[in-house]
Amino acid sequence: MPSLRLAPLAIACAIAACAGPRDRAPGASFTIAVVPDTQNMVDFKHQKAAGFPIDASELYLGELGWIADHAVGRGGDVVFAAAVGDVWEHQSIAIDPTHTARGFERIENPFFAEFDPKPETRTAELPLARKGYALLAAAGLPFGVAPGNHDYDAMWSDSRYPPIADPKRVDMTPKTLGMLHIGGLDNFRTVFGAQREFFAGKPWYVASRDGGTSSAQTFSAGGYTFLHLALEMSPSDEVIAWAAGVIAAHPGVPTIVSTHDYLNAKAERRANPIIDLAAVDPAHNSAEDLWRKLISAHDQIFLVLCGHHHGVSARTDPNAAGHDVLQLLADYQDRGQAALDAGVALVRGQPVAIGDAWLRLVTIDTSSAIPTLRVRTYSPHYHAFADELPGYAAWYKAHEAPELDDAAFVKKDAFALSLRDFRSRFGARG
Repeated sequence: MPSLRLAPLAIACAIAACAGPRDRAPGASFTIAVVPDTQNMVDFKHQKAAGFPIDASELYLGELGWIADHAVGRGGDVVFAAAVGDVWEHQSIAIDPTHTARGFERIENPFFAEFDPKPETRTAELPLARKGYALLAAAGLPFGVAPGNHDYDAMWSDSRYPPIADPKRVDMTPKTLGMLHIGGLDNFRTVFGAQREFFAGKPWYVASRDGGTSSAQTFSAGGYTFLHLALEMSPSDEVIAWAAGVIAAHPGVPTIVSTHDYLNAKAERRANPIIDLAAVDPAHNSAEDLWRKLISAHDQIFLVLCGHHHGVSARTDPNAAGHDVLQLLADYQDRGQAALDAGVALVRGQPVAIGDAWLRLVTIDTSSAIPTLRVRTYSPHYHAFADELPGYAAWYKAHEAPELDDAAFVKKDAFALSLRDFRSRFGARG
């Protein structure tokens, strides 16, 4: 099975990534901030107003504020922010009209009662989400947001997959637990629509589909112009065709794809079995379909970013042209050390998940003959990188990857590699 291949120059890359500005060509090194699932920090139930001991919103605003403070317009090196979905937690309607018209039916499911519509979605969570991204907009930072399943208006238990009555027999598969489906992106468009204040009239917001549920942005850094595609979850053939058209309109431009559900924590392109959109609805493509129909087929795509599955993973595969495509999962929503620090009691033996404000920083350096890419993980709440925080493995490893030793666990959140075929694909720096 393909997996992450750290190139022979990886150690040298890590050294290069740590070098000071005088060791690089001017403007050759830049950072893309990847915003993983922020849903548990935005969740209205995790705020003091709802009786929670702390405001998890402070972690969320701190994370987005840190990115804004490190934007190039404010003297930092962050040139773009890519959000991989699940910005907020709850839904606002039971099922969307489009799926009802197509014959889908919602059933009551005690295991999925959390996904029943909540009025606070619109009154609390959407305004908080907007407040966070307004910080990026105020810093003049280009960004793109791919919708996750929690960002859809409805997430319901599908009638064709009824759950069993006995909770003791549940095995976390659709046969016993049921199957979720999603629909409607009106809420998403009210915050991240193409005509909303974040994107309307921005020269870097170059294309959108269905009012902005999939979108495209450009940014320039390191001597190149880059294209970013933020795609709907498990996108349809129509979305894939739209994305291919955007790539064709930007020939030769190195391209990044962000989408919510793509890799799992084992670095497999496989959906969570209880929310497998392609299995429940033929209008969707699986991750393997997306790889085959779009990512592998278009040589301009060199990097894929995703969330959804709790944990981290990475893999590199050759595309149809034989060139490397790095694919990265990062989703820290399950982490709850910040809740423990605040004295929040354990629930079923686990910390209350609020994400701890961890984000991904992808730094690309184009100064050398072979450009390099470095991944690091940072929490503005703890003011620390994962590989510099002594308690990092002790806090998270047992829950996320108990089979790894501490060093291997940390390395999944801090590594470097060479972009060995970047020049041959995209030419020399401009």
